[in-house]
Formats: sequence, C-alpha cells, structure tokens
Amino acid sequence: MFRYHALGGVSVVAIQAALLASAGIASAQSGTQQVLPSVTVESPPPKPAARKPARRTAGVRQRTTPVATAEQKRAVVVIEADGAGANASPGTPPVVARFQLPQTSYSITSKQIDETINLKDPEDAVKYLPSLFVRKRNDGDNMSVLATRSWGVNSSARTLIYYDDLLISALIGNNNTSASPKWNLISPEAIGRIDFLNGPFAAAYPGNSIGGVLLISSKMPDKPFAVAKETVSVMPWNQYGTKDTYVTSQTSAAAGNRDGRLSWLVSANYLDSYQQPLTYTTMGASPTNPTGIPVGTTGTFPALNKQGVVTNVVGTGILARSQQTSANLRLAYDVTPLVQATYSLGVWNNHQVSDPQTYLRSTATGLPTFAGIAGFATGKYIWDQTHLSNAVSLKSDTKGVYDFDLSASSYNYLQDTQLNPFTVATTGIGFSPNGKITRMDGTNWQNADAKGIWRPFGFDGPHEISFGIHGDRYRLENPVYASSVWNATTSTGTGALYSAGVGETRTGALWLQDAWKITPSLKLTLEGRLESWQALDGFNFNTTTSGAGVITSTAAFNQPGLSSTNFSPKVSLSFDPNKDWNVTASFGEAYRYPTVTELYQNITVSGVATVANPFLKPEQDFTGELNVERKWSDGRVRLTLFRERTNNAIISQTNNVTDSTGNQIPTTVISNVDAIRMQGVELSAEKNNVLVTGLQLFGSVTYVDSKILADASWAGSDPLTKLPTTVVGKRVPYVPDWRAKIGMTYRPNESWAYTVAARYSGKQYSTLDNTDRISNVYGAFDNFFLVDMKIHYNATANFAFDFGIDNIFDKQYFLFHPFPGRTFVLAGKYTF
Repeated sequence: MFRYHALGGVSVVAIQAALLASAGIASAQSGTQQVLPSVTVESPPPKPAARKPARRTAGVRQRTTPVATAEQKRAVVVIEADGAGANASPGTPPVVARFQLPQTSYSITSKQIDETINLKDPEDAVKYLPSLFVRKRNDGDNMSVLATRSWGVNSSARTLIYYDDLLISALIGNNNTSASPKWNLISPEAIGRIDFLNGPFAAAYPGNSIGGVLLISSKMPDKPFAVAKETVSVMPWNQYGTKDTYVTSQTSAAAGNRDGRLSWLVSANYLDSYQQPLTYTTMGASPTNPTGIPVGTTGTFPALNKQGVVTNVVGTGILARSQQTSANLRLAYDVTPLVQATYSLGVWNNHQVSDPQTYLRSTATGLPTFAGIAGFATGKYIWDQTHLSNAVSLKSDTKGVYDFDLSASSYNYLQDTQLNPFTVATTGIGFSPNGKITRMDGTNWQNADAKGIWRPFGFDGPHEISFGIHGDRYRLENPVYASSVWNATTSTGTGALYSAGVGETRTGALWLQDAWKITPSLKLTLEGRLESWQALDGFNFNTTTSGAGVITSTAAFNQPGLSSTNFSPKVSLSFDPNKDWNVTASFGEAYRYPTVTELYQNITVSGVATVANPFLKPEQDFTGELNVERKWSDGRVRLTLFRERTNNAIISQTNNVTDSTGNQIPTTVISNVDAIRMQGVELSAEKNNVLVTGLQLFGSVTYVDSKILADASWAGSDPLTKLPTTVVGKRVPYVPDWRAKIGMTYRPNESWAYTVAARYSGKQYSTLDNTDRISNVYGAFDNFFLVDMKIHYNATANFAFDFGIDNIFDKQYFLFHPFPGRTFVLAGKYTF
C-alpha cells in the first residue's frame, strides 16, 4: 500500500512546487520561525578558538561578533547544540537571537533527549519541559495535541509547532482529532534541538501563538554521518473486558553530508503499532430498557459516565493496528557565503485497521454478539492516509545593516479515506454490507512569509527593527459518501452523499517590531501586528437516514462569509541587573480566528460526532507575564507570574447523546464563551552537580486559577438532576489546576546516564458547567501521577542502548480516552 502511496506522492512534487510559486497562494506562518539552521560565519581572528562545528548551535552568535565579509570563511551548517540536562537551556534559541524576540524559552537538545527520555515518537521529546503536556494516547498516535500552561488538549490551534520552516500544526481545526499536529512527519533521529517560546508576545507570530510556539530543528551536517535506531515498546493491558499485550516496533534512520555549497539530510521512519482500546462502546438507559443492559445478553460492565449518567461498557470501540511510514529530504545550498536556500520534502503514509471487540454473549447461544448496538460499527474501519509537505526558504545572515528571510510551505492530503460499515448485523458479530466513505483528500493549506531585519546603527546597535508580511490559506474538503459494499468500493461509493463540509479561510498580515536597547542592561521591545481574516465558500450538506443507512431527507446550506480586521499591540521590557539576573515584563494582545473545521465540519471521527458552528467570532486574547530568572554556570531558576483574559473564547465540549434505544454517541459542540480568565504562577529550575558530580535535578510546578467570567448564551442543564446550571464562576474546561514535573539524571561518566522523573496533572473539567462528577470512567478527565525511568548506555563510540519504563506504577487514567499503562521500552542505536 505504501509503495503505491509513495509513488503517488512523488508524482505531485512538481505540482506542489508550482503551487508554492503561484501568486494565488496567500500563505503563511512558517517563515517566522527561522528554525532551519541559519548561515553561520566564523568570525576572523583575534577570537578565542571556536568549538568544533559538530558541537556548535546553528545560527547562535554572540551579539559582539563582527560583520563577516564574503571573503571570509564559508558558512558552516552545524549539527547540534551543547547542553547536558533534561531541562537545560542550551543557549539562546536561534530564532530568538536572529529576530530579537521577547519571549522566554525552554530548550532541549538531541543529546539530552537520547540520555533522558524514552523517545518512541517525536512528541515524547517535550514531556519534561515546564507546563507542557502532549495528549499521546498510544505509540504512533496521529492525534497528539500539545497542551500548554493555560490551554488544554482541545486547543491544537492555540499553539504553533514548526519543523524547520514547515508548520506542522494543522490549523484547519482546533481539536484533538483531524486537526492534531503532524508529528508523524518527523523522524526522531533527525531532531537536532527543540525550543519552546512562551506566549503571544512576538508580532512575528499570529494569534495562534496564544499558548506558545514550539520549534523543532533538524540536524544539518557539515560532514558525513548516518544513524539507525530500533525501538520496541511492550505494554501489558487489562481494563474492562480487554486483556492483552500490545507491542510497537519502530525503525528510524537519518543520513547526511556536506559537499561544498550543498548540504543534505535524509531521514525515514517506519512504525508498526498495536494499540490498546482508544474508545469503548457504551449503552445507556432508555424508556424501554431502564438498566442499559442489552436484553438477552451477559458480559455488560455496569458503569456511569463523567456526569453520573448510566453508560454501561459493552465492548471496545477503536482497537487498531497502525502501520506508518514517513520520509524527509532537506537540501541546503549556499547561494553566497552569507545567503542560503533550503528545500524540504516530506511524505507520510498511514494504513490503519480497527476491529472492535464485544464483551457481550448471547444468553441463548453463548456466542459473542453485538446485540444490534450500532456504536460498534464506528470502531470498525480501514483508514488510508498519504500526506505530502513542501517547504522552501531563502535567508541571508550578513549581520550587517540588512538581512532578509523568505519562506513558503504547503501541506496536502493526497489521500485520506476511511471506510466504515454503516451499522451492525441484527445478530452475532457481523456488520452491514453497506457503509460510509469518509474522505479528506483535497484538504490542503499553504503559508508564506517575507521578513526583513534593519539595523540602522549596525549590528548590536541601540535599535534593531524587524518587519514582515504574511499570508495563509486553509481549504477543507470533507465529503462522506454511501457505499453498497463498505470494504470494497470506489472512493465515491454509490455517489450518494451522507454529508459534506467544504470551506476556506485566508489571512493576510503585516507586522513590525523595534528592539530598543535603551542601556546595555535595559531593552524595550515595541511591536504590532495587523491582520485581515476571512472565511468563504462555506457549504454543508446533511442528511437523515434510516437505521439501515437509507437516506430519508437532505438539506444543503451555503454558509455566510465572515471577515475581521484587527490590530494587536505588544510590548516587552527586559532588565539585567547583572550577568546572573534577568527581569522581564511582557504584554500581548492576540486574535485567534475560527478555523475552517470549527466553522464547517459536521462529521463523526473515531466515534465522536462534531457539530460545526458557521457563526463563530474571533477570540480576543490579552496576556501579561512577569519573569524573574537567576542563572548559574550549571543551572537556573525561573519564576513566572501570568494573567490571561480571552473574550469570545471558542470552546468545544464533548458529551454522550443517548438516542431512544439507548445507543450513545459522543457529540462535540462548539461555541463562543463571552469571557474567560486564567491566572497563575510557574516555577521551574534545574541544577547540575548537586551534592555529587554528575547528578542533575530538574523540575517545575504550575498553578492555574481559571474562571468563566460571562456566557450569556448558556442554557444548559445537569444531565443527572435535569436542573438548569450556570457556567459563570466555573473553571475553564480542559485546564488543570496543577501541573508538576520533577526528575533527576545521574551521569557517573560519559557512558552511562540514569534518569527517574515524575509527572503530575491535577483535576480538570471537560464541561462548561463543571458537571464532571465521576472520575476513572471512560470519558472522564482524571488527575494523574506518573513515574518514568530510563537507563542510557554508550557501549562504544558507535553503539548505544536504552532501557526504560514509562508509567512504572501502571496508573490507569482517562483523558476521555484510556491512556497507556506500564510500558517497557528497549532501544538500540548505531552511529556510522
């Protein structure tokens, strides 16, 4: 299957290149990141001897570096940064240094990741960074959302994630399903460093940076290298009526070289993952069946849902095997010693098959049965995806009066088709022959940025002015067709539509920033961003059907166009009393615009139905923070106070909807909440050589007091008591009150590293009125305390081995989905 998909992907590379060049692309965010290793020029003598290039951070220069000339040494593209701890800050992130961005940051390098983290997927790399949490439900999960200190797991569009110049955040939506970041494009062995920038304080980024910006940089070589790694994870599982052991194997590799002006990096990853149940099929009470136990069956697990309503578990929903392959190519060419052009190509393929398991048995025959419960059909599917990404850039790094940065990227769903049976057979464990074909192929987005830096008083002068223009376009194509034979059909089945969601959003922006060094120890950064957004071509087609899938009525809606133009001011003041202390105060206003799926996508994904809202307003966010930081040669401590208010916050919530027969469908609704407020404190620290040489301690704790201030449109009731409820004064959904991480790494020598770390998340609600009253049940959002460990061993200069355990104490917890239990990880790595 992948062979076919890969050939199809390659065949459209030329088409994508033309797309990137066309004037019709109003494209986007990605260029703001400068996370591709920039052209780095060795300064001439007299200077202290530089470190070896393989150990220097790409693009990071001291501000006192003289301007290089074309006659000086050729640009050096380097591999990785220094740093020795899981939470260390290994120098200023390249993009922060280049554009004098005001955000505080946390960083981690590939060396630190190798030594301290059980890295099974790229997103694992950030698990111990302060306040961050990735909703990763299983190894190879393609729906992992990054949550930040004040925004939760339903906020994929409130954090920007870049892999070099490619935006891997899927800003077609703001959810933890189809709009999850495209982590799977990244081979773990290609990661050079990761930087997280806090908050919407840089005008170079759009309002989607409310939660922050995560920058993943690849390793670009200056000499030949190759690496291969095999990782195996094993997870025993026992929950409800499912008991099994799930194994994931992953093979990843990377290779590269530099030959004169050209450097290249190629990486690939193959993952074969057997996953624990991601959803469960449930049965509620009905007028004809008040117990919620299917008549004539045994095997039901009596249960309540998070709101105390009968939600008996009768089997699994999604119980899947996923086979994923990704490949990336990155080329960098020095047009001149101080100007570099880059091109990146990525292909990702996923073939996933799910077979639900019933816990029910017929009392008459003793055989397994679905008991006619249609919910089992949503857990039966065949899903094929092939996505293609392209990114190009042209950047100068003269460190003179002017520098420029041009970039564009494109992401395309070449194929994205899921086949489901429409329902189950009336008896036994069979399915109806007819089905549904859910397609997203044709969905795409493009981004483009042109940025400049003007240093009117020269490098390291009192003013450094940066500016840019930005454009993006997001297109949703999401038809659902009927088919007569669900697992053997053309891509359009019978041609009859069950539903369709189509639409587009576009944004254009101008931004300006002045980093004003008032004195050597006092810097004022003044910024502004002007954005114009519109939503257009919105169309929805909906049907009603009989239980067998026969369409009984249709309705088509051409949705109204929307538009908004807004200006977002930002300001930051940084003071260095001495070389060890820093105090920074920042304020930023930002607008987060509705995404195309929030506006137009009515669909059921992974058994969860979503109802779009074509009348959403943009979010208006005001964020302020005060940072106080103390640094030592081998550690640091940072205290951050923050406060955030969001008007017209776009919030979704998912609850079970029970039909007249007791079938339950988790349903997500999306709405504007008039005003919410979040305020809190974040404390983080790390210190090397604590008591003994080689012992590092690291940790962070974050407290958030969140509150809904106003929501005039609320008209809900408690599903248990049936009494009206209020949301004013309640906590904001998906935002836990506490998050904490603590860990230690002991490095007795260069060969060994031993790490033990713990992660805690406090109570969070998933309903606006906070009627979540039951914990540790499917659909709930639980608090959790997890402990991990890892042993890293460099056996030789080329061989390294890892052994680790995630969730040592086998904590069972739900964040709507059941999350992984105790997982054993074994890895071997060879560097050529």
